Amino acid sequence: MFAKEALGEGVYPPVALRWLLVWGLGLWLSSFSQVAIASETIDAESITDETTAIANDTAAELSQEIETISSISDLNLPAEADSNAAIDLLGFGLEGDLAQVTSVSELSDVSPGDWAYEALRRLVEEYLCLEGYPDSTFRGERALTRYEFAAGLNACLDNIVQVISTGEDADLLGTVQRLQEQFAAELTNLRAEVDGLETRTAFLEASQFSTTTKLRGIVFAHLNTAFADGDIKAEGINVFVPARDPATGDPVVRTIADDPATTFSYLAWINFDTSFSGADLLTLQMAVGSGNASANAFASAGLFNTFGVPFPLQRGGIDNNVPVLRELSYAFPVGDRLQLVIGPRINWYRYFDNNRFTFLVTGANSFNSSGGTQVNAVDRGAGAVALFDITDWLDLRLAYMNESTEFLPTQPPAGDPNRGLFGGTNTLTAQLGVTPFDDLNLRFLYTRTSFQPNAAGLVGGALSEPLYGFADDGQGGALNAAAADTFLFNFDWLVTDWLGLFGRYSYGSTDLYPAAAGIGRGEINAQSIQLGVAFPNLLKQGALATISYLRPFSVLDGRDFLVSGGGNGGIQEELEVTYRYPLNDYMAIVPSFYWIGNANNFSDNPDIYVLNLQTQFFF
Repeated sequence: MFAKEALGEGVYPPVALRWLLVWGLGLWLSSFSQVAIASETIDAESITDETTAIANDTAAELSQEIETISSISDLNLPAEADSNAAIDLLGFGLEGDLAQVTSVSELSDVSPGDWAYEALRRLVEEYLCLEGYPDSTFRGERALTRYEFAAGLNACLDNIVQVISTGEDADLLGTVQRLQEQFAAELTNLRAEVDGLETRTAFLEASQFSTTTKLRGIVFAHLNTAFADGDIKAEGINVFVPARDPATGDPVVRTIADDPATTFSYLAWINFDTSFSGADLLTLQMAVGSGNASANAFASAGLFNTFGVPFPLQRGGIDNNVPVLRELSYAFPVGDRLQLVIGPRINWYRYFDNNRFTFLVTGANSFNSSGGTQVNAVDRGAGAVALFDITDWLDLRLAYMNESTEFLPTQPPAGDPNRGLFGGTNTLTAQLGVTPFDDLNLRFLYTRTSFQPNAAGLVGGALSEPLYGFADDGQGGALNAAAADTFLFNFDWLVTDWLGLFGRYSYGSTDLYPAAAGIGRGEINAQSIQLGVAFPNLLKQGALATISYLRPFSVLDGRDFLVSGGGNGGIQEELEVTYRYPLNDYMAIVPSFYWIGNANNFSDNPDIYVLNLQTQFFF
């Protein structure tokens, strides 16, 4: 699962089948008997020596290319210890587990109706190039790896050299000589290209960053502005500090009359992806940035980054321009279908609540659109994830994480002896993924979250999903703890090549446990809704346009427990239009427009408009 996503498929080329190799080799070998024999005298010994040299050089070059590509760029290729196993899969010219085939009729899964049947017959019966599996199968529909191609070509060259060296076929000797003369220029050019490849390979070996680690990164630059139709009501003394009026007990409401200034900011993610076996992955990501969206000036306390804010428009951590560790985890397979991920800072969204049309780099990209607004309070956490591919169309993912984000001002709880791995805010997550057919993905997710109140005895803020805003015991008193259950459904459907649909629905219930005796348990229930339409490859291959409608935090009951974020009973809604246009493989531009109605859940708040121009740079 993660290997496909992060390391690649491991088959080159992906659509090449062993039938294609059979047909190609058969066509090539058949040309030997179809070309006229040269009239001049044949020097069998010189041709044998030259052909042997060509065969040996070709095998050596293929081996060197495989070794170079495996060590430098294709981290997903099998390790050296596994290369023979990979070659064994095809069954060319190997001893031991493979059985010699003298007639194509011995292969039970090959029939005269197969499109490469005649080529396979000649390779088996005339040139003795192929061997079959002990169960008398050829398995012609399997994908072809580079190892298998090298093994097959080398086996056929060995047989040709043997035929030539023993003088068994004079016609073949003449054909080889004629082919050498006719294709002398092409062979010279091929030799020059191989020499050039060796030179470039030597340069890569001398200048590569690491034989096991890939260094890559992405830089986001944002030009951002926001404005409102009038004065905006917001709860709290500022966007981070909630408060109740001591006389009435109601949340303090402030008014924002001035539009914020236009901002220009950046965020950079630097990734070090390391594989030791080709099947594992050590992920280390650093982050640095200086972003803060203009729309945040309108937000109630606890609603920071909750409307009109692209996900990559943020700081790397607490402080501007200070690098921080954003991710650190290690993923490895256990058997054929199970993969485990462990680490002190695992990215929850790397494994859960994914959606092909809301990936923050390529699709609908706001904090509200790119992921479910209620599903997880631990964006990055210490713990473990288990990924189980039950079948090709069904998978199960489980995780436990303790809060460990780059925005924590103090030592993460998992590393704090006073709380440890199972103290602080933590989540248990289970997700069932169903793919009824290739273009439709369904995801059913459940999260159990345990919260720890802040220093003021409140729960809430950016690390309190499914709760938005801040909550107390309903009477201005502190809380002792809180816990929540969240249920989410997520889907994406590629209806046609140019049209897609996506959406999410979530329901979250938060239980509040007061610190004071005699006050009963409180409860806040809320839901969120997202529906969207996507237009893949609009105007250019690789482009994606999305329109996303959202209700990020609709309070159903328990509003009295909210110190901020509840508003006057309104339901905040958002419309997002985003279009990503790739300029090339290394750069893209992403203009976005956001409309926010009933901001901060005040039904009488005027509309807010946000414009953002994002530029992405890849390296």
